[in-house]
Amino acid sequence: MIEGNALREGIHWVGYVDWSVRDFHGYHTARGSTYNAYLVRDAKTALIDTVKGPYAADLLRHVAAYVDPANIDYIVCNHAETDHAGALGEVLQACPRAEVVCNEKCRAALSLHRDTSAWRFRVVRDGETLSLGRRTLQFIDTPMVHWPESMFTYLPEEKILFSMDAFGQHYASSRRFDDEESLDVVLAEAKTYWANIVMPYGKQVAAVLEKAATLDIETIAPSHGIVWRKNLPAILAAYKDWAVCRPHAKVLIAYDTMWGSTAKMARAIEEGATKQGGAEIRVHFIRASNITVLATEILDAATVALGSPTLNRTMMPEMGGLLTYYKGLRPLGKAGFAFGSYGWAKNGPNDVDAALKDLKFERLREPLTANYVPDDSVLDACRDAGAHLARKAVEMAEAFEG
Repeated sequence: MIEGNALREGIHWVGYVDWSVRDFHGYHTARGSTYNAYLVRDAKTALIDTVKGPYAADLLRHVAAYVDPANIDYIVCNHAETDHAGALGEVLQACPRAEVVCNEKCRAALSLHRDTSAWRFRVVRDGETLSLGRRTLQFIDTPMVHWPESMFTYLPEEKILFSMDAFGQHYASSRRFDDEESLDVVLAEAKTYWANIVMPYGKQVAAVLEKAATLDIETIAPSHGIVWRKNLPAILAAYKDWAVCRPHAKVLIAYDTMWGSTAKMARAIEEGATKQGGAEIRVHFIRASNITVLATEILDAATVALGSPTLNRTMMPEMGGLLTYYKGLRPLGKAGFAFGSYGWAKNGPNDVDAALKDLKFERLREPLTANYVPDDSVLDACRDAGAHLARKAVEMAEAFEG
């Protein structure tokens, strides 16, 4: 067992570190991930969550370092998604007396994933408690954070919140706690996790944060990444900002290009924004980036310019994929415009513009276009538009502060 797995006396991390995973249903996990499970030993023993299916044996081996799995009384399932509950069936075979503790929606979801007819369930309601002896588990429903059946488990005697996917990060580490890693790196991975998984549910998360504010919490133990024990104010403040897509004075320029014309326009937009000053400028050629990065970039960008030439009478496919991803994530409160070159059909930039309308972005102008190759007048217009983006980004950030 890796040293340093104890959260408290009798409470241990028993999960799995997945160093090599690089794709999590389309999310690019550049630093791997963990599937966190926690063992609480008292008069009764509870396992809080399991791991992804292929790693059931690793989980059971980690559990066996502290207790015979056959002696586990309860397995709490905070979330039915298979990266947490995929190993549940195999784990239950090693824990014949264990009851699966979950809410009714989770029980139904688990039964849709596999045959649970032989499982013993203890269905709990929001606010219900379960005594382990000296310690108590309290269950808190957190619907749509980020599935309908999601819940937190709180251990009041130890002031630990087992927060399921909330406050998590896809981040593999041999260490367990936030103060053992670079805070900047961990917060960056938490931001990426939010942007790609939790962003559509900001309203629900804000409500959960209000609910959790009534609890006395010293440690937050999520289902992925490191455990928060020293930097709770930092992650809680970040979550409050991310829940409303708090705009920074930041401009995002993302584009695809065919023969370089749309790239020239993107560079001119960047020039104008940079010359204007006051805003951070981020530029991405989307085929050299990925949607995970671009979702993270748009989370706190105030203004955006998205560019595509016309291909087969529409936008480039990579831009179409990015806009489809954005549609699902529903970033709030953005302003911007579409741009791009075209040949005999203007549809590419116009289709990007239509997508911005669908996203309910404030459109700062009609699509900025060039017929084949941008001339000096088009490039000057791009610089002016870039300056407008920077000014608007500063205004939006200041208005939010005010």
